[in-house]
Parts: sequence; structure tokens; C-alpha cells
Amino acid sequence: MKSIKVAELFAGVGGFRIGLKRASDRFSVVWSNQWEPSTKRQAASEIYAARFGDAGHCNADISAVPVKDIPKHDLLVGGFPCQDYSVARTLKQAQGLAGKKGVLWWEIHRILQAHQPAFLLLENVDRLLKSPTGQRGRDFAVMLASLADLGYVVEWRVINAADYGMPQRRRRVFIQGYRTGTALGKQLLEHKDPSTFILHDGLFAEAFPAVEKGSVSSFDLKGDLADITKQFNSGKRTATSPFANAGVLVGRRVHTLAVLPNYHGPYTVLGDLLLPPKEVPKEFLVPATKVKDWLYFKGGKKEIRTNATSGFSYNYSEGAMVFPDPLDKASRTIVTGEGGASPSRFKHVVRTPEGKLRRLTPVELERLNMFPDGHTEGASYAQRAFFMGNALVTGIVERVGKVLAERVGGKE
Repeated sequence: MKSIKVAELFAGVGGFRIGLKRASDRFSVVWSNQWEPSTKRQAASEIYAARFGDAGHCNADISAVPVKDIPKHDLLVGGFPCQDYSVARTLKQAQGLAGKKGVLWWEIHRILQAHQPAFLLLENVDRLLKSPTGQRGRDFAVMLASLADLGYVVEWRVINAADYGMPQRRRRVFIQGYRTGTALGKQLLEHKDPSTFILHDGLFAEAFPAVEKGSVSSFDLKGDLADITKQFNSGKRTATSPFANAGVLVGRRVHTLAVLPNYHGPYTVLGDLLLPPKEVPKEFLVPATKVKDWLYFKGGKKEIRTNATSGFSYNYSEGAMVFPDPLDKASRTIVTGEGGASPSRFKHVVRTPEGKLRRLTPVELERLNMFPDGHTEGASYAQRAFFMGNALVTGIVERVGKVLAERVGGKE
């Protein structure tokens, strides 16, 4: 069984790498890229290099990296931003197509086109399946069609880590692609029943068991990418996306099915991961003078607000949040603004055994994403929180990686 060579894009502090390494020693990251625009210090890249070494690590804008500088690999992975993936025809109205400038999906596309790796594993926010607002599902349709045109068959699943016993409620869509010439690609290409593949035979079915919530819907992605950009689900501003939370793409034909998690194993909750009180720095305690402010931000509101620029007044309302965070459940989703001591609606606050309130420490945030303790040491507390807000739950990648490694034979 040979090594599975991996290229990791938008690497952050190495979530995919950690998950794959835990899954199997057969995964070998031969190249990685991390670049944070509009910032002088590349803190995430520094952490990545400190943990895994400089060899094969690239800290440069991916759009400026020639594909010849990226080594051959078997698996391309990355958590890429949710952007506008629309495509237009070239200025000369020829057959050529032009992806929107600065959209990182087209950098993935460029690398896939040049290197044609056997597999890809990508992650994005689940709203990808229903964006943009005016053409629900168009962006995902463009992505899927472009992958089909590059010679891939695809399966996808929206996974909430907490549904499978992991310590954080983080809902993301994972996209697994196989080149049609591989054994796994042929299995999907030749499969007779899409619903059986989605529920029983696919990689996600094994890694994350599920039961059907409805019936399979099938449709074709017609036209070139510019046609899909212009026509997909157009003229129906109130329409819903045709993409359910699970599905497969074979050729240009989509088969999609709503599923529910079917998990009966152990669960990890927020309280399981907290540090002993003596190990929590005092700066994470909420001062008594600030509790009122925290209660305001976490509480329900119905008030009139005024825009500082235009002077326009409007009615504002939002529901109350549970405060402090319950320790007997998986945590809420970590966001990039988790760091800092100022009161916020979105930061996690827990009650100590002594009855005091405190914010979560960087180590506890790492644990919620199933990173090793201290993985982000060397950066500021605020940066470490930002890294975890941008990261993924590595346990998901680990479970997918185990199944992929088991299914990939020597001929892949």
C-alpha cells in the first residue's frame, strides 16, 4: 500500500494535516500553502511551519504560485472561502470562459486541471449549497459542473460535528471527489442506485452513517459554466436550493437526498474539555463590573437603533442566548472574533465551580476543534482564537481519512 501524497491549500494552522495524520500514516503532505491577505505578519503560516517544518510549505498568494512549483500529489485538500463563483464568457465572446478574479475556487480549479490528482477533499460553510440569494444553489452548481468537466465524480455531505459525538456544533459541507479512472471513481460512476450509494456504499455513508429524510431528487447541470451562471434557478428569487444536505454528481447529473445523522456512540461535551481552575489565567475571568454588559449582549433585545452615518433610525430585535454556555452539551460554533476581553454576543463564557464567569482559553478552543493542546502557542491570545474560528473540527477529517485510506488500493 503506497503513500498517499497530499497537497494542502488554505492550510491555516494545519487542521487537514492533523486529521489525515491521525487517520493513517499513509497520508504524506508534500506541499502546503497558507497566505493571509492584508496582513504584514503571516502568523498562521508561522505556526504551521513551527509545527510541521518549512519543507514543502509555501507562504505566498496562491494566485501567484505557478502550478509547476506545486509537486504531483494524489489528494488535494483545503477549506476554501465561500465566494461568488460565477463565470462569464471571455471578452471576445469565444468559447473560453473566465472565472471571477480573486475567487479562490478558480485557483483550486487551476491546480486540479494541471495535476489531475486522483482525489480531492474540500470543506466550506453549508450556505454554499444555497448561495447566492437570487439564484439559490447556483454557486454549488458551477462548482460541481466544473469538477465534472475536469473528469471527477463527486459526493458531498453537510456534517455537524456535534451530531457524531464531537465537542462543537459546527456545520460544514464536505466535498469528496474521485477521478473517473480510479477504482473509487468507477465505483460511483457505475453504481446503479444513487440513494443506496448516499446512504450505504459511499465514503461519507461509512464515515458518518445517516438515514434518509426524504426521497432522491435528480437533475442535470446543462450548458457551459457561463450558461449555468446565468440560468441556474434564475427568475425565482423566493425559490429554494435544489441541493439537499447529501448527494452525488456523476457526469453532469446530480442526485441529492436529505439525510439525518444515525450515530449511537459516545459524546464529548464542553464541560469535558475545560482546564482545571488553577490553570486558567486570571485575565480570562469576567470582572464583576462587566457582567451587566455581558448580560446585555447575550440577552434578547427590541430597541430603536440609529445609523451613525445616515442618521436613519430602525427597529432592531434579536433573541436571547443561553448564558453562560451549558457545560453538558457540545459548544456553540467558534467564530473568528472569539478573542479579546470585551463583552460580545458571540464569545463563549462559562461558569467556574466557584460561581464566577470566564471566557474560554486558547487551549480549550483548540480542544473544541480537536487540535493538540498548545498547537497555536507562539501567537497572541486573540490570534489563537482567530485561528480556531477559521479552523475545522479535525475529527471529521480523521474519520473521512480512515475510510479513504482503507478504500484506496495499490493501483490508485
